[in-house]
Amino acid sequence: MNKPLIPVEFVIPEKLETDRFRLRILTVNDVVKDYDAVMTSIDHLQGVFGEGSKWPSYDLTLEQDLIDLGWHQKEFQRRSSFAYTVMALDESQCLGCMYIFPSGEDGYEVDIYCWVRKSELGKGLDEVLFSAIEEWIAKEWPFQKVRFPGRS
Repeated sequence: MNKPLIPVEFVIPEKLETDRFRLRILTVNDVVKDYDAVMTSIDHLQGVFGEGSKWPSYDLTLEQDLIDLGWHQKEFQRRSSFAYTVMALDESQCLGCMYIFPSGEDGYEVDIYCWVRKSELGKGLDEVLFSAIEEWIAKEWPFQKVRFPGRS
């Protein structure tokens, strides 16, 4: 079983809401909207998790995405990593995702990744989301040494 990333007594923040989006816990119930965001943004998303990352691939199926979301949801329950979806305020569309993973880099506790769907790039959402996440992590989470691979 994966080791918890945070103390058992820590209350995990459920959401972050701004005037542009709602960041909330990602679950299997989000699969249709998540799959749409991923599949309409493949070229933009490849490499988000590093140069060698092949996610997402053009042959990703809805079922495979459901399995991925189930895995993320289970890891959240185990407190070993945390996946959040970025939703439009009316919940009509998945705008992106944010992940908190244990860091493999010496000197860091966690690596945090975030992405927005390709259609949101020209609207400045990526910068707004990243800034909001940096502030949220600093204020609401117990991490002292955070790394944002590909960003800082």
